[in-house]
Amino acid sequence: MHTESTPLYTIGTAAELLHVHPRTLRLYEQFGLLRPARKNNRRFYSENDIKWVQCIRYLIHRKGLNQEGLRRLLGLIPCWDLKGCSEAERTECGAYENRATPCWEIASSTCAKVGKCYECDIYLHARNQVLNPDELAEIDRA
Repeated sequence: MHTESTPLYTIGTAAELLHVHPRTLRLYEQFGLLRPARKNNRRFYSENDIKWVQCIRYLIHRKGLNQEGLRRLLGLIPCWDLKGCSEAERTECGAYENRATPCWEIASSTCAKVGKCYECDIYLHARNQVLNPDELAEIDRA
């Protein structure tokens, strides 16, 4: 059974679906904006990743954010609140201390999904945190 977070698409297929060059996806990953699943050192993208890249492109090309600005904006998503972390967990969390970087870019020993961002609720729902419902609908229509 496949869900929206099931990694299915190779980088070539994902790039084709998104009408971008595969290098663009690699750059987004290198800059910490995207975390596809890896199997045997190959990238695999889920339907959720495809939607997230559409969101990234919308914010960069339509709203004027650059990659660094977007990365910092993502760092402001309060993952500790969304996950319901205790105060003790927060003090151990690198994302709580470093709010200039998305939590999925900071390896944390307290996160059971380190390295599996494609399964993390914070990563999976980031687009809902940075866009309003009208913007999401606009992207989905495009």
